[in-house]
Amino acid sequence: MRKNPIVETEPSRTAAVAGAILAVLGALAVIFPFVTGLSLSVLLGIILAAGAVVHALHASAAGALRDRLGQVILAVLYGVAGIVFIANPVFGLLTLTLLAAGFFLADGIVEIAWGIRNRGQPGAVWLLASGSISFLLGGLLWLGFPSDAVWVIGVLFGINLVVTGVSVILLGRGSRSSVAQGVAQRSQG
Repeated sequence: MRKNPIVETEPSRTAAVAGAILAVLGALAVIFPFVTGLSLSVLLGIILAAGAVVHALHASAAGALRDRLGQVILAVLYGVAGIVFIANPVFGLLTLTLLAAGFFLADGIVEIAWGIRNRGQPGAVWLLASGSISFLLGGLLWLGFPSDAVWVIGVLFGINLVVTGVSVILLGRGSRSSVAQGVAQRSQG
């Protein structure tokens, strides 16, 4: 049974459109990093507040007193954190920036150690390079804190969206090329 090449290219078009949307949103996030960072902070606050409700509901269904107490403590912790992030998103940005700095520093240390441990193996130099860049980025975030907090989360999120968007576009183009090659091969054979 022959497949219709027009139908087969539809996912590649969808990927291209989705990738373009992601890339545009990423570019907007880079252009408006403070607004993006505040939005992410509020979104995280909403998620934490929802988590508080889930823990509170689970506390009412938990059997033993210590299980209920644990769920209540978690509900309060999630609720307070969520309310703080929603009520004061700038505080949330500061917190997220510190977490990002800590993550990049820790990631850098682990990748550098991994690269040193695998010295002489293919790809070890890439681990060292990646770890060094992560460590440098974490150090720069730490040194620039708190003033960098107003832009860094939005820029990092935006860069991630742009890279993801371009990757999805390229993936769509790759599948379109594969379909075209398959159609050419079928028509020859």
